[in-house]
Formats: sequence, structure tokens, C-alpha cells
Amino acid sequence: MKLAKILSAAALVLSSNFSFAEEVPQAVIDLADSLMPLGREVVLVNAVKAQNAQGKSLESIKTLDEKWIATEGIDDFMSSLMNNEAAKFLTTYEASKPYYQEIFLMDNQGANVAMTSKTSDYWQGDEDKWQKSFADGKGDKHIGPVKFDTSSQAYLVQISVPVMDGDTAIGAITIGINLDQFGL
Repeated sequence: MKLAKILSAAALVLSSNFSFAEEVPQAVIDLADSLMPLGREVVLVNAVKAQNAQGKSLESIKTLDEKWIATEGIDDFMSSLMNNEAAKFLTTYEASKPYYQEIFLMDNQGANVAMTSKTSDYWQGDEDKWQKSFADGKGDKHIGPVKFDTSSQAYLVQISVPVMDGDTAIGAITIGINLDQFGL
């Protein structure tokens, strides 16, 4: 029965484009809504502001992304993103619910600022999770497709919310949700 619910939710999510709320299971929408305040946490806002102030060029971000993808394991730069103040906050937040699988924080170009575990790439700016949650500085929530994760042997969905400074999105946060643990 549990597998049937997951597969039904997966089929529903995979068949939709998320432009209409009724296409997404209500429990996932409710969770996404409840995650919106995370993007106003002072430690996260300050971390994103600090990285945005560095003014990295997209070219330098893409160079770091290529190096990141080619690096096996975790190098010093990756470790710094897993051990900064924002990452410590996110690690504590992740531990607060059994269904949080992974959380990462991105700047105004989609580059990682902090993370609870190594992401597959450094630059998320070319992906819906960042583009739709950053929303050209307007900020919005985004619910990605359900995917089966072979490493955790679980169905996962990523929910992304904007990091807001007042009424302006300055970055985004993606939270991986383990649907087996969530109860769908």
C-alpha cells in the first residue's frame, strides 16, 4: 500500500509541470509552504548577502563547477561550504525532521553558499530548482519531480524556496525530502 501511494504521487508529480497547485499532492504543497520562512533566517540571509557581495563572475562560477564535478570526494573548498555558520544551521535544521535528506543554500547566481552534504555540482543556476525559486528576484517556491535515489534507496523530491531580503529574492534554498520518511 505504501509503495502504491508513493508510485501514485510520483506519477502525479512527474506528469505535471507544477503550474497549477492541484497537480501536486496537497501534503507536499503544505510542506513547501511551511518551508518558506526558512528563507528569512538571518544566518542564511547574511551568508547569501556576503557571497553575493563578492561579485563572482558567472565564468568563474562555471570554472569552479567544472572542477567540482571532476573532484572525487570532498576537497577543502567543498568542506568549507559544509562547515560554515550557514551550513551548521542547515545541518541542525535537517536533523529536526527524519524526512529531510539534504539541504543546500545558493546565491543570486545559483552557486552553492552552504550545504549539509556534497551536491553533484557547484552551480545550480541552470536548473529549475534555482531558476524557479529565485524567479528573477521575485522569489517563489518550486517543487521538483519525484525521483528514485539509488544511494538512499528512497523516493525523493526537492522543494526550493527563495532567500529573501525584504521583498527581494537574493538566493534560494533546496531541501531534499525523503517521501518514504515523509509518509506519502
